[in-house]
Amino acid sequence: MDTHAHAHAEASNHGASVGTNLAVWVGLVAITGLEVFLAYMELRPAVMLTVLVVLSVVKAAMIMSYFMHLKYEKFTLVLWLVPPMIFCICMMFIFFFPEAFRLLQLRPH
Repeated sequence: MDTHAHAHAEASNHGASVGTNLAVWVGLVAITGLEVFLAYMELRPAVMLTVLVVLSVVKAAMIMSYFMHLKYEKFTLVLWLVPPMIFCICMMFIFFFPEAFRLLQLRPH
């Protein structure tokens, strides 16, 4: 019984199965396709940036969770990485939105 529990614990540390990794990869490709599609839409810059940043955060979370194996790490390691990611997202909003509004004013109508 002890060897079975040890084998199960060892298997759980190796990461997701091939099927899970394939599903995550297909999801990432689908999100990338949606981002490319949205880039050609005639949306307001504020809406476009908001949607693209949200989709990028979802993609980054999926990559960090499955391909960087953070889903299987201790929670303290996740706490070391998530706050800097939130800080980077906030900085992106701070710098992208004013620039988008400035470019909107420069665009000929």
